[in-house]
Amino acid sequence: MFLRRSLMIIRNAVNSNCQKLKTGHNISLIENLRSLPARRHLTIAAARESLKDLVGGSQKLIGASNGTEKVELAYIAESQEELPVRSMSDSYSELVIPLSDVAARQKYLNPSMMGIRFGRILEDLDTFSVYVSYKHTVVDRSKKAGISIVTALVDRIEKQAEIVPDVDISMTGNVTWAGKSSMEVTTTLQQKVDSGTHTILVAKFLMVARNPATKKSAVICGLKPQNPEEEKIYDLGNASKLRRQEEANKNLLKTHPSEEEREMIHQKFLQTLDPNFQTFRQRVKPDNTVWMEETILKNLHICFPEARNLYNKIFGGYLMRKAYELAWANTALFCSSRNITVRVVDDIAFLKSVEIRSLLLMSSQVVYTQDKDIQVHVHAEVIDPDLGSRSTSNNFHFTFRCHEPTIPDVMPKTYAEYMLYLDGKRHFES
Repeated sequence: MFLRRSLMIIRNAVNSNCQKLKTGHNISLIENLRSLPARRHLTIAAARESLKDLVGGSQKLIGASNGTEKVELAYIAESQEELPVRSMSDSYSELVIPLSDVAARQKYLNPSMMGIRFGRILEDLDTFSVYVSYKHTVVDRSKKAGISIVTALVDRIEKQAEIVPDVDISMTGNVTWAGKSSMEVTTTLQQKVDSGTHTILVAKFLMVARNPATKKSAVICGLKPQNPEEEKIYDLGNASKLRRQEEANKNLLKTHPSEEEREMIHQKFLQTLDPNFQTFRQRVKPDNTVWMEETILKNLHICFPEARNLYNKIFGGYLMRKAYELAWANTALFCSSRNITVRVVDDIAFLKSVEIRSLLLMSSQVVYTQDKDIQVHVHAEVIDPDLGSRSTSNNFHFTFRCHEPTIPDVMPKTYAEYMLYLDGKRHFES
């Protein structure tokens, strides 16, 4: 409920700002957009290219000499007092996903569903968040950015409407909260159709700044709200930070379930006992259920350079797309139907960067069901075959809805599966 209320306030603010722009009241925002006329209708593909010119890092070409030319980088401040304070309008950006262009539309099409590949939209959201973050942080535009901007967390993406396959998508957003080295980017995706403009989704990304030389956090420009509406948005960003800290303290990897949760899993455990045997060892599967252990679906990716980002690591948007597509396939198998839609992408944590040439193992599992909604968890880990080591890079959480008359419930069997069930329930209800 908290996040839904947050998104509602942000949507109202976006609509309000758009109206102000039309009527001429938001002078600072108009001046900012006028100073960058070419970027106002920039496509997401063109924005990716512009980031290559802005970012200090460069993509290394395999088999080519890196050259001896040194790039002059902008100064990296040691404190926020050295940097200007920004307003929300300073980072406000508008980009277009040109689905009306037949050639540009090809990579987005999902022929099996006669729609748009949502995984591609996730990639674009990640790029847009980086683009907005650099607009907030860059001070000296005559030099390449000295800091690196990376995605730390996808707080929440709540899908509200289906995408019309041949209509351009408008991406608008800005930095809505900023700390010392991290910032929240809120993005709205909309399409203009015959019935008017409808909102596809609202997304919240948490971005962090890094000093490439020290591998530590880098300070960024502060953010100052300019009116009561922006103060509400900024306060929601602070509240989101506190909520994340509280949820981290309640993480089931750190602490035990609540009393209510313990009672619930005990009752579910009792449902799996055979009444004909007075023992805990004889387990039976209740009607219209599937054992959770039978819902695992995995794949493995060799991370090649074409999936790299501006810093020669694997692009976070690529990881999100691959995780989403695996989760979608698992949900389709669970429902025995392609007639499913994604509702929420929640709490995607980027714990470790993924290097080129890594072996990336993704494991998906249906962890919670309620009515026609299905919660899928995807765990991503990097495997080093030379060292025999494994480490977690990401955790992904997706909520899908199946549009078939009935679907089975998922049933845990082991204690670890019950913890996955509770974690899935928490994400579903957040």
